[in-house]
Amino acid sequence: QVQLVESGGGLVQAGDSLQLSCVASGLTFSNFVMGWIRQAPGKEREVVAAFRWSSANRYYLDSVKGRFTMFKNNAKNTGFLQMNSLKPEETAVYYCAIGESWITLASPDEYTYWGQGTQVTVSS
Repeated sequence: QVQLVESGGGLVQAGDSLQLSCVASGLTFSNFVMGWIRQAPGKEREVVAAFRWSSANRYYLDSVKGRFTMFKNNAKNTGFLQMNSLKPEETAVYYCAIGESWITLASPDEYTYWGQGTQVTVSS
């Protein structure tokens, strides 16, 4: 059974940084997509960043390009999202999710496995 455990959320001020972590366990396949997806109250989910685990291909939401970086530790099956220069409008629950290798990176509905989410609150 695939399990994803996120950590690293919290309350920060605008302009601050946070690093989220996602530990994946129970994976029986080596080629998959890992994404970070956020949902703010009253808004639809959006994929912030994603990559195919076995390639260098990256996706970033336009509004986070240059500020957010997604990277991984292969040995520990752990993905990370480094978020810099955070903005109040980026307050949301951030989820780590995994999908099949063929999915569209930017499509939240195509991800199969989800973590419990971690709250990120950015105060102005």
